[in-house]
Amino acid sequence: MNETVWIIRECGEEAVELAASLNIPLEIAHILVNRNITDTISGREFLFGTLDNLNDPFLLQDMKKVVFRIQQAIRENENILIFGDYDVDGILSVVILTKALMTLGGKVDHFIPDRLNEGYGIKQEYVDIAVQRNAGLVISVDCGIKAVNFVESAKAKNIDTIITDHHRPGKILPDAYAILNPLVPDSNYPDKNLAGIGVVFKLIQALFERNGLTSQIPHYLKLVSIGTVADVVELKGENRIFVKFGLEGLSDVSNKGLKSLLEICRLENSKVTAGDVGFRIGPRINAAGRLGDAENVFRLFFSDSVEETRNIVHFLDKMNSQRQKIEEKILKQAIGRIKKNNLNKKYKLLILGCDEWHRGVIGIVASKIKDYFNQPVLLFSYQGEKAFGSGRSIRDFSLINCLENCRQHFFNYGGHTLAVGCELSKENMGVFKEAVNKYVECNLQPEDLRKKINIDTRLSFDHIDNYFLDHINMLHPFGVGNPKPIFLTENAEIWGTPKMLKGKHCKFFLQNAGRIFEGLGWQKAELIDLFNKGDRVDVVYTLQSNTFLGQERIALSIEDIRHHRD
Repeated sequence: MNETVWIIRECGEEAVELAASLNIPLEIAHILVNRNITDTISGREFLFGTLDNLNDPFLLQDMKKVVFRIQQAIRENENILIFGDYDVDGILSVVILTKALMTLGGKVDHFIPDRLNEGYGIKQEYVDIAVQRNAGLVISVDCGIKAVNFVESAKAKNIDTIITDHHRPGKILPDAYAILNPLVPDSNYPDKNLAGIGVVFKLIQALFERNGLTSQIPHYLKLVSIGTVADVVELKGENRIFVKFGLEGLSDVSNKGLKSLLEICRLENSKVTAGDVGFRIGPRINAAGRLGDAENVFRLFFSDSVEETRNIVHFLDKMNSQRQKIEEKILKQAIGRIKKNNLNKKYKLLILGCDEWHRGVIGIVASKIKDYFNQPVLLFSYQGEKAFGSGRSIRDFSLINCLENCRQHFFNYGGHTLAVGCELSKENMGVFKEAVNKYVECNLQPEDLRKKINIDTRLSFDHIDNYFLDHINMLHPFGVGNPKPIFLTENAEIWGTPKMLKGKHCKFFLQNAGRIFEGLGWQKAELIDLFNKGDRVDVVYTLQSNTFLGQERIALSIEDIRHHRD
């Protein structure tokens, strides 16, 4: 196995100047520069930004038209039907837009398709749903940018369609009444990385500003923060503000459903982090769409009954546990097949499928396989004559570009650089694999497949004091685009004998510059056999905060470690 590549980013004078202008430690300035924050204004906004730094929602193309049409629908008592996706981003987008339109006096209904039986997107036949519910206006959330046929059929029925989406448009835009999407051609919106719920929030912001309800806008950020983190978009720009202030709001909630959800996640009255959303809150909401009925989540946030909300979250918790067991089984089977057939040596992009694999969870399994082998992955669930795929990619390879290149093979496809979904004929899998492998050979180099760790800065243990930690905390929330800072300390000494924890983790103490910190190697039990007391090492790590007996302790979460070379 190739040794992990350590990439140490040397920032030079721009970091020194940024540290001086913002009065922050040099290491913090290094971290900011590594996130392309290089001037005083952007640095100050990143560290100290408030809701006043949000962009004007009317910078979004078509926003004036959208606000006008919605106000007209409310004024004329039209039925408004919201179409959403079944993931966290989509479901919560339906929830907050429904709440906002009801606040403004709108007559609102919604439809969220079943992942397994109906699949992703607004299909042409869904026009019948709009007709049955006597809707004069349809609004899509987190989907619809490719719904050309639906929009055409809706228009033939005298139904207007407003599309709000954040996915990459196809070659032909739907002929909708209006489209809110920062990625449409000729868009001048400053922030291109909004999640679907971020686009919906901008719509709510515009509506409420026009209706004198500005003070109510921040309340929506609680759910916006959950949807944004769960959709794994970059936590920069507006997304950072959404999540930062939304997470703060989660420490004090009044909505009974949200309160019950935090309770089942053991986060009530806690300081909720982006990690808590990604690993505890988000998966429980997602489990409804993956294995159960997404309507349960919608009802959760509209129920006034504590008993009902607790029943719903217990159901979500049960679904999440079931999901985890299904994932573990598929993961074990997939990795077994890859290793047995040396697929990771034969192919740069791993493609596997099975009739028995649950379509609702293969995306999560693909992500774990991607992390395990550091290779892009496409997993397929075969159902009858169709193959339903979900893929995850490494940083240096765009999966959506790969699918775009092979689009002639699909019934349907979509996604982002690092995550995609697709649907094609099972009998075409052979031709599809051949096309994919040909593209991959030209666009993914062997060097791209080497695991890399981007190190933000060197750090001496004696610099890890309260002043430094206060500034680290100012960098929260961490996530895509703003990962937890990774530090390198060279020539540290292992103190004491390394210990194994629970058969799969390891722990040892490290000394440098007169300070000693505990080092924790999660899922790195093999390090026990490689390092001994007294060894001089170079260690790459993130800082981890633990509370023990009411006191906060700082430990090093080890990313990689090597013997020091003089």
